[in-house]
Amino acid sequence: MPLDGLHGDRDRAESFGSVAERYDRYRPGYPDGLIDDLLARGPRRAVDVGCGTGKVAVQLMQRGVRVLGVEPDTRMADLARGHGVQVEQATFEKWAPAGRTFDLLTAGHSWHWVDPAVGLRKAAAVLELGGTIALFWNYHVVERPLLEALEHVYGVHAPGLAIVGRDPRGLPDIDPFEASPDFCSVQTRTYRWRRVLDADQWAGLLGTFSDHIALGHARLTALQQAVRAVIADSGGFVRSQCGTYLWLACRGGKPSN
Repeated sequence: MPLDGLHGDRDRAESFGSVAERYDRYRPGYPDGLIDDLLARGPRRAVDVGCGTGKVAVQLMQRGVRVLGVEPDTRMADLARGHGVQVEQATFEKWAPAGRTFDLLTAGHSWHWVDPAVGLRKAAAVLELGGTIALFWNYHVVERPLLEALEHVYGVHAPGLAIVGRDPRGLPDIDPFEASPDFCSVQTRTYRWRRVLDADQWAGLLGTFSDHIALGHARLTALQQAVRAVIADSGGFVRSQCGTYLWLACRGGKPSN
């Protein structure tokens, strides 16, 4: 879900490069249903904002779309290039499109690091009329007994930290396009899918989230060790009911009242 106000926390925003290889290894891609919907209007040229290691860019490229990634971190950008993605290194706010336009703009797990006062105006400037902007996030939901055990572990090692595995549905949500005159036909959708991870994989996944990275090495390691023990006691695997949450809008003016 969109995380309002995070763009100003540059320490967190710029922390992903320190775990770039782990991010590439442990973060999942996106469900086929999402990719199908992104391609429904037949885009040919896409810009992927905060492309990271190229998760969604690669999936779009495999379906015939030309993708340009925009990524501020050198280490993340290098991994994306290693997957065949063309990447220009910059924050989206400072990136120079040099007159280029696109018919699809994607941002997977990255839009909350973009200044909202700049982001949508720039997105409108680089999208062709009728083009699509898609903002989306993955999340994991674990079964209640395991979640309760994880809540105890977090209470000991990282009180106040958002628990990976808690269902975010029902939390307050903010329409990222509400204040923009440039986008219309706003839609939301959730894609459901399953993922099974062992204790080491789940602990590795935790270490790719910026709030967990911010704990520092010692505290994060202690949390990960405790989480591994809980998963071992619960059968050795996390069977996660995952979701991918999408905000989708088209470039165009909102009708006047």
